[in-house]
Amino acid sequence: MSSFIIVNKGLIFDIRRFSVHDGPGIRTTVFFKGCPLTCWWCHNPEGRIPEPETSVRNTRMEERLFQRNEIAGRTMTPEEVLNKLCKDRVFYEESGGGVTFSGGEPLMQAEFLEELLKECRKKELRTAVDTCGFAGEKVIRKIAPLADLFLFDLKLLDDAEHIKYTGVSNRVILENFRILIDARRPVSVRFPVIPGITDTVKNSESLIRFLAPYSEKIGSLHLLPYHGAGKGKYARFGKKYPLEDIKSPDKAHLERMKEKFGELGVPVRIGG
Repeated sequence: MSSFIIVNKGLIFDIRRFSVHDGPGIRTTVFFKGCPLTCWWCHNPEGRIPEPETSVRNTRMEERLFQRNEIAGRTMTPEEVLNKLCKDRVFYEESGGGVTFSGGEPLMQAEFLEELLKECRKKELRTAVDTCGFAGEKVIRKIAPLADLFLFDLKLLDDAEHIKYTGVSNRVILENFRILIDARRPVSVRFPVIPGITDTVKNSESLIRFLAPYSEKIGSLHLLPYHGAGKGKYARFGKKYPLEDIKSPDKAHLERMKEKFGELGVPVRIGG
C-alpha cells in the first residue's frame, strides 16, 4: 500500500539518470517545466513554458527525411517520480551522489518540489535544487531547510543588463541568495561564462565584490562555459536562437577567470 497522500502533481519534461554535472557524485536530475527567466543562452528552451509543448524532430535516412512530433512535458505524481529516483539508490550511495531538481525552474512548482524533497528525506536520498533564485521570499524560506544543497545561478550584477539578457530584475535573486546564506544552507554558486555578456571584467569584478562577504559560507563556485549544444532544440520548437554567432570560451580564458575568482578563497571549478 502506498504511503503517499497525493496533494498535487508536477509538470516534468525530462528525468536524466547518471548525471555527473548537477552536483556531487552520480545523480538523477529531474527537470521541471516552466521558468520565469528567458536567458539568451538557455540550452533547455523546452523548459521555459509551464505547459506541454510539441516539437518536430527530423531524422534523415539516406535521401529521405522523416518527421515526428514529440511532446515536451508530462504530468507526474510524486510517487511516479520517486519510483524512478529510487532505482539508482546504489549509485548514489557508492558515489556520494543523489537527486537534483532542475529545470526550467523548480521553484515555480514549489508545492510539488516541497513534497518531493520531503519524500526524498524520508527515503534518505540526498537532494540538490538547481535554481535561478527567482521566487517569492515565502517560497525560498519554505524550501531552504528541505534541500541538502542549493546550486545557485548568478549571472549579471548590473540590473539593467540582467533584465536585457534574462527578462527579469536580479534584485529578488540576490536577496534570495542572501536568505539562503544567512540561513546557513549549503550553497554552490554557478556562473555561466557567456563571451561578451557575463564574462566581462566589469561583471566578473562586480560578482567578486558581491560574493566576498559570503566567501566563507560558499561551498564552491563553478564556471559553466557557454556551449551551443541547445541550438538544435530551438529550431525544433520553432524558436529563434539569440546567440547564433557566439563561440565557446577558450581554455586559457577560463583558467584566467578561475584564478581571478580563486582570490575569494572559495574552491573554483570549471564545469558543473
